[in-house]
Amino acid sequence: MNICYQCQREILIKDRVGRRDTCPGCGVDLRCCRNCAFYDTGYANACREPQSDTVLDKEAGNFCDFFAFAERQGQPSSAPETAAPSARARLEALFKKKEVGRSQFFILNSSFFPSAAST
Repeated sequence: MNICYQCQREILIKDRVGRRDTCPGCGVDLRCCRNCAFYDTGYANACREPQSDTVLDKEAGNFCDFFAFAERQGQPSSAPETAAPSARARLEALFKKKEVGRSQFFILNSSFFPSAAST
């Protein structure tokens, strides 16, 4: 199933994807690195094809001879819009400031400053 990387809309392709073809849902270029089966950020130039030319803008239409539309099955498991708030919530929970009660403060203070315990 051909799915646009931007809007996750299914794209019906009759022939080849041309350089100027755009997504009917969001209008982004279809023949771009982000829609390619060889696109992988873990490789040099974010491409698994070693003979491909370097493309600086991965979201713009290009003339790559190795382009093959990525076959994605169904919708992605988590869209970026829903993943960001949950990640931020986990991060805030990790670094959440804890309330220190008066007795805990006194214990900490007296262990570092013995004269504070006598007052």
